[in-house]
Amino acid sequence: MRIVMFYHSIVSDWNHGNAHFLRGVVTELLSRGHDVDVYEPEDGWSYRNLMIEKGDIVLGKFRGVYPRLQGNRYDLSRLDLDRVLSGADLVIVHEWNEHELVSRLSRHRLKNGHYRLLFHDTHHRSVTDPAAMQVYDLSGFDGVLAYGATIRDIYLSRGWARRAWVWHEAADVRVFHPLNAVKKEGDLVWIGNWGDEERTEEIREFLIEPVKRLGLRAAVYGVRYPPQALTLLKQAGIHYGGWLPNFEVPAVFARYRLTVHIPRRPYATALPGIPTIRPFEALACGIPLISAPWNDSERLFSGGVDFLYARNSQEMERLTLALLDQPSRAAELARHGRETIMNRHTCGHRIDQLLDICRELGIDSASGSARAAGSALPRMPHEAPGTTAIHARPAAAISGQTGCSEAPAGPGHLRKE
Repeated sequence: MRIVMFYHSIVSDWNHGNAHFLRGVVTELLSRGHDVDVYEPEDGWSYRNLMIEKGDIVLGKFRGVYPRLQGNRYDLSRLDLDRVLSGADLVIVHEWNEHELVSRLSRHRLKNGHYRLLFHDTHHRSVTDPAAMQVYDLSGFDGVLAYGATIRDIYLSRGWARRAWVWHEAADVRVFHPLNAVKKEGDLVWIGNWGDEERTEEIREFLIEPVKRLGLRAAVYGVRYPPQALTLLKQAGIHYGGWLPNFEVPAVFARYRLTVHIPRRPYATALPGIPTIRPFEALACGIPLISAPWNDSERLFSGGVDFLYARNSQEMERLTLALLDQPSRAAELARHGRETIMNRHTCGHRIDQLLDICRELGIDSASGSARAAGSALPRMPHEAPGTTAIHARPAAAISGQTGCSEAPAGPGHLRKE
């Protein structure tokens, strides 16, 4: 197939976690012989901050790790969609894009039947800021890829989309894998950004206080840490390493004995089943993991076997000591966690799911043709004459696979800009 993707950036992961999964997805598609073009805005916020902080040095390292990946930078005012989408079979648009781009693509798809158009949502705004999401014009889109069942259901119940599939993130195991020969330098490392006050107290409870009380050799990597946060880290004896290019994470994990996962509050409280990509990558690297609470409602992992849950600061302290004092237990935890990733949660698994979705949409991924399926979009439920109900197939995401549902019958037009 020829696939065109519009994302904030594939080159920069500076405070841009979506680049992690995108890189693995594109690499996997290319390895299977598909033609993939990724377009990113030339004034992208993440890319701009990357250049300010690290510049050409990191760009050179990126090309070394991902020699086949590149971003086609564009100016939206001069973007020629007829040219860019000529011969495309599948177009995927990430939610971190300008409303104008989404609207233009929506209108273009309504006039052109040679490709299928999907919207990819990997954020909590559908719950925390629905007004910002409902203004996207998805009237020309064939469906939504949502990285959790809760988000998928919101798109359908509110009439924002005709069809939606659960498409969880996953680990790029070509890059994220154990480096066992590296000498251990410390006890615990956490890689994550401060989080716009979405997990300030959680960082204090599940990281800073346990490390301080136990006197561990610990480090933190990430961006947007305010002065008061840096002070807290220093007082706890935690080394702050600043921004770390994501492809260097495996080497850092290899130097420490365990890591933690601290979800942002919206994921822990309002979006069950969505862990974000960090645990996938950590487990792929074979490092023991202790997580602050989140509800694995879609049964992606086996808590207590793939990683450990700590319900509060005292339990985080107790579990950390247990893993540090029992290397064999820590090694078994890491082994099982990585095994789960390799069996269910690699980018290869997610591409298998994406190709299944393509077949549902009438794209023959072998011949790369959507044209034979015709250009008409499926009707919205309220547009289907005589329809009283549409029966949705249950999502298979609980087993690590994706599932499609269609919007339930009833009123609810898509809102436009």
